[in-house]
Amino acid sequence: MRRSAMAVWFVTGASRGLGAEIARAALASGHSVVAAARDPRTVRAAFPDAGERLLSVALDVTDEAQVQAAVEAGVEAFGRIDVLVNNAGRGLLGAVEEASDAEVRAVYDTNVFGVLTVTRAVLPVLRAQRSGHVVNVSSVGGFVGSAGWGVYASTKFAVEGFSETMALELAPLGIGVTLVEPGYFRTDFLDSSSLHRVTTAVEDYAEGPAGAMRMTAEQVNHGQPGDPVKAGLAIVSAIDSGRAPLRLQLGSDCVASVEAKLVAVQTELDAWREVAVSTDHDDVATPAR
Repeated sequence: MRRSAMAVWFVTGASRGLGAEIARAALASGHSVVAAARDPRTVRAAFPDAGERLLSVALDVTDEAQVQAAVEAGVEAFGRIDVLVNNAGRGLLGAVEEASDAEVRAVYDTNVFGVLTVTRAVLPVLRAQRSGHVVNVSSVGGFVGSAGWGVYASTKFAVEGFSETMALELAPLGIGVTLVEPGYFRTDFLDSSSLHRVTTAVEDYAEGPAGAMRMTAEQVNHGQPGDPVKAGLAIVSAIDSGRAPLRLQLGSDCVASVEAKLVAVQTELDAWREVAVSTDHDDVATPAR
């Protein structure tokens, strides 16, 4: 069923980048938007002509009390929430071994625990309505690991895991779930304001793929192939269609990476199939191919 033109979207990290473009596309489609950011003044500056269909709220996704207050403010203003977009995120660039405990926890606090905190706050509203949609912004790195992005990718793999499960749990309640997997998009994600780098580098990694990725991130910044405006429109269009997929890949680079991994996994599975099925008990029939 196609979503109503008067839906209410709750978007985290809405002051810039992909979050701002999702909010802008939702407003352009006739929806109302609760735009959440650490500094709500930056949201108003980004949408000066939004009028009463935009509510800007202060939100640090790692602050549970602030999350609850933001959700309550949205419901009070618009009477409901129809679409939750968990977009706020934090990046970390460096080899897995190089990342300190504090650096790892900081990324998980935002990308995993923050998403869960916001989701727990919004789901009671959606369950009471018996309708709604949760959009979790993952990454191509949530499906395909790459050198230098191990800790960041692990947070997105976590989001992918619980989102798949939520899709099964929420479907009987009339609530959909979509994972958005962007490739490289021309936002400020690779700027120091969003992307953190490990503070302690290990020399052994400097000449390898993790070290090379540090250089690549600088070289491609603001020259990425993906257009965030088109991405925001694609996301809103998919949700409005009423047939949004569980996974929505965005960007030709993402599509190529996902296709390559699917082939690699199938090839490896075929090569080791006999070993895999040989570990069943003898009284278990081997499934037919």
